[in-house]
Amino acid sequence: MALELVNIIKKVDGVDHLSDVTLKFEPGSFNTLLGSTLSGKTTLLRLMAGLEKPTSGTIMMNGTDTAGQTVRSRSVAFVYQQFINYPGFSVFDNIASPLKVERQATEQIRERVQKIAELLSIDHLLERKPLELSGGQQQRVALGRALVKGAELVLLDEPLANLDYKLREELRAELPRLFAGSGSIVIYATAEPEEALLLGGQVAVLHEGRVQQAGPTAEVYRSPTSLQAARTFSDPPLNTIAATKSGGSIALPGTEIPAGASNRLQTLEDGEFRLGFRPHQLRMHQTGARSVAINAQVILSEITGSESFIHVDALGERWTALAHGIHNHAMGSALTLYLDPDDLFVFDPDGKPVAGAPVSGGEVARG
Repeated sequence: MALELVNIIKKVDGVDHLSDVTLKFEPGSFNTLLGSTLSGKTTLLRLMAGLEKPTSGTIMMNGTDTAGQTVRSRSVAFVYQQFINYPGFSVFDNIASPLKVERQATEQIRERVQKIAELLSIDHLLERKPLELSGGQQQRVALGRALVKGAELVLLDEPLANLDYKLREELRAELPRLFAGSGSIVIYATAEPEEALLLGGQVAVLHEGRVQQAGPTAEVYRSPTSLQAARTFSDPPLNTIAATKSGGSIALPGTEIPAGASNRLQTLEDGEFRLGFRPHQLRMHQTGARSVAINAQVILSEITGSESFIHVDALGERWTALAHGIHNHAMGSALTLYLDPDDLFVFDPDGKPVAGAPVSGGEVARG
């Protein structure tokens, strides 16, 4: 089954919740909707599920317009952020409920539920009630109900957001494996860039109801085509600064970068730009001869254990550096940081793509 959304607009009380959304999802694909709160992720999922109707535009499943289809007639499974299980049912009956609605044979139901429960490591809990389980186990039950249904379209609306860190790590590492080979289109909504990277597959970046960029997750991360796409895909927030290219140099407030320091920068035409780079690209040590030294003043150091977030005032901007290890710099102390020109994203002053502009490459990393 292929799913295609064409020029979807959704208005609520005259306010646009989604604007001109066009996306295509292929059978057997794992897809992520990445965006902050109110970006339109849940609205988009509800439209695909048939729980709401678009104001205009077309949703096609297998080449057929879904406008006249009921929710019950669609092959869709929806897993929400909040655990939705039947409290009076056992784990077995919760997982089996879609199959019982379809009136499948008892032995077939038993075999399918057992298989899914083993896959989710909850086969020893089948006789318990949901309220006797931990939060992570309850969410596995909800996932089991989606898996056992064998739906062509599986929608996951931030399903791990309410779990503790360890459980989130375990489940999001398992999800692509769980659905691999099912042939289902899986669409997973999240506000966390790191989660999108870990899940892999394809991503659509949403902001204020518009798709900023879509494509393979690693590719979109490495090469955002707009400042907003880069910001949405950066946590901690993207660092930015205004710049002007004139001849052989890129002028920043208080310093400059030789355009020849990067093959990418020297191809830019003269003019004004907005540069961006991620916190892990603002380094504590010089990494090469072309690295540019930036004088900064420490605002705050946050130590998370294995990493440190160092907030600084540099060139009139507030930036964040992400460094491995413990870096406990005193507030107000001077610090020299280093920036590799090849790490820079380049946009026009309004944050839009620049024709022929360079895009940063580099590794896929947190931040």
